[in-house]
Amino acid sequence: MNPQSFLVTFYGVRGSLPSPMVGQDVREKLVNALELASPAHLKTAASREAFVDSLPAHLKSCYGGNSSCVHLQVGGHHLIFDGGSGLRVLGNHLLNQEFGKGRGEAHLFLSHTHWDHIMGIPFFVPFYRKGNKINIYGSHPRLKERLIGQQSFDYFPVSFDSYLADVDIISLANQKECVLGDVRITWHEMNHPGQCFSYRVEYKGKSFIYATDSEYKDLGDKSLKPTIEFFKGADLLVFDSQYTFIEGVEKEDWGHSSTFIGVDIALEAKVKKIAFYHHEPTYSDFKLVHIFEQTKKYLKAIGAGSPLKMILSQEGLTLDMLKG
Repeated sequence: MNPQSFLVTFYGVRGSLPSPMVGQDVREKLVNALELASPAHLKTAASREAFVDSLPAHLKSCYGGNSSCVHLQVGGHHLIFDGGSGLRVLGNHLLNQEFGKGRGEAHLFLSHTHWDHIMGIPFFVPFYRKGNKINIYGSHPRLKERLIGQQSFDYFPVSFDSYLADVDIISLANQKECVLGDVRITWHEMNHPGQCFSYRVEYKGKSFIYATDSEYKDLGDKSLKPTIEFFKGADLLVFDSQYTFIEGVEKEDWGHSSTFIGVDIALEAKVKKIAFYHHEPTYSDFKLVHIFEQTKKYLKAIGAGSPLKMILSQEGLTLDMLKG
């Protein structure tokens, strides 16, 4: 790992529970892709590959079905945000690095302990390699007890104390920041049942914010100002947009938001780029793209001339924070 890097990679982008693609999903993508093809596109192996490469992301791949997990390679450190089912995929990738030899160190920050954000922890293979060092951070009371409980024999065959790695659980409840070399991490409580915390990572003048699972009821409310200040000027804001705007109204107090609210907040906080995240598990990739297109129109209507950039979070997507 480049000690001067600041890379963000998405390993789990769905909310509430994993939602893998099924055969009908694949069929729909194939039919839509073939409708765009001409005989010339299918003539040779090279032309077929070029055609597939030219297709939009939702046709040639998928946005992903794993639950929440984002990996940062920053300042020579491995930072992981949430341990949803995407953590299993990340763990397998890390085995090809120093973690496979029992010489890896990672820092796992939990936003909260709802199932979809911790279910991947028992499947994170670096935990089972002696010599690895993994720190787990959170602000919730009884954090260790919660993680141990998930792996009680009533629910899982392997106990939490079976790990061979050196695992340390660190409470952030009485701290204001965590500093790892030149990397600074701060956190802020959000509006979600059972408490949820967002995280801000700062390195070399760039800032990343992980803000999953939160509901924003009144953008004019004074209580929202601390959140706006926490988001202020972020280079990348990973934002919970599980619902459509209407669903957000219908499901009040469920603790999630929408792309439209994300745009409002990003504009208010002067965020440079927003990545919509924690996708609703029942939404197809086609619906996600439709919502995103409507959000583009909304941004154009209320923020004409704004430099705000928007993306849909996608598993496997890597963003280089130092390159903008």
